[in-house]
Amino acid sequence: MTRTINYGLIGCGMMGQEHLHNIALLAGTRVSAIYEPDPDMAVAAKAIAPGAKMVGSVQDLLAVENLDCLVIASPNHLHVDQIFEVANTRPLPLLVEKPLFTNPEDAARLAQLQRDYPCPIWVAMEYRYMPPIATLIDKLDATGGVKMLSIREHRFPFLEKVGNWNRFNRNTGGTFVEKCCHFFDLMRLILKSDPVRVTASGGQAINHLDEAYGGETPDILDHGYVIVDFASGARAMLELCMFAEGARYQEEIVAVGPDARLEALVPGPGRFWPAHLGDPPVPQVIISPRSPKGPVSLDAPVDPSLLKAGDHNGSTYYQHKRFLALLRDEQAHPDVSLNDGLWAVRIGQAAQQAIETGETVHLVDQESDSGI
Repeated sequence: MTRTINYGLIGCGMMGQEHLHNIALLAGTRVSAIYEPDPDMAVAAKAIAPGAKMVGSVQDLLAVENLDCLVIASPNHLHVDQIFEVANTRPLPLLVEKPLFTNPEDAARLAQLQRDYPCPIWVAMEYRYMPPIATLIDKLDATGGVKMLSIREHRFPFLEKVGNWNRFNRNTGGTFVEKCCHFFDLMRLILKSDPVRVTASGGQAINHLDEAYGGETPDILDHGYVIVDFASGARAMLELCMFAEGARYQEEIVAVGPDARLEALVPGPGRFWPAHLGDPPVPQVIISPRSPKGPVSLDAPVDPSLLKAGDHNGSTYYQHKRFLALLRDEQAHPDVSLNDGLWAVRIGQAAQQAIETGETVHLVDQESDSGI
């Protein structure tokens, strides 16, 4: 008989609740304990996982006997201190939401933790598991080796979060860390190389300019372009616009090599699709060989039950399925290592720096300082 795996959750806002919904879809799992300091979010989390014990601190959570792993889905700027509290009290396998960290000074600490922590740490990069993106990754050989990669995200503004923590760079790490570390992770995964240079241009044109919190106007960016050069010679570009929710597809990913072009088209959350337009668009992958010419379109539909469990096209479920395999010793290593999480944030921080200074950031000059 398969042993039940007991989860503890730190943070149950919108993303934490999505984790709860998806854990519930996996056989042989149970959420044993939840730490969520906001009363309203705690009530919502308890409704999803009524059998979980609600606790008042990370230490109280770690004192719960039946725990096999932890999911950290707290606000970005809290991740590092909570990871180290776990490490110093009761190390357990961790699934840590992105971004892994927000303060550049924490990179070296986390690199050392990577060497010393006795359990696996998996950084939650859900976009890897979206069916159209997973299909594109599976078919990369058709390109003959990707030389150019472009990622476009045209989407809605940042949603409201508890205490409006996501309105300020000091809490999020900046838009290109908070929102875009997913895409920089995909760049490294698809290109199988590390970045060497980052150039970027962006700003805050539309969103949140009429908001104020404690007398402060939000400083998060809402659009921009990022160009990343990789050690392999490949190049990647990100185009972000967070006032374009009218788009049919939210993400468009294009990988081009000497033999073919691959494209993944990913719709946004179904709950935001207007009912009067009928069914939401179906995710697609398009394979366009150079010779003989003849584009082929493949649907990459998502199980409706998975769409109901969150806003990420079923990817959170597939991620948890893989994480559960790791916990059951059916998989040797995390798909997304702590090192992957470090790199994704570093690229985002370089983009933020390039936008602020107007200068290209050379990552190879910083690599030894960060410990990566």
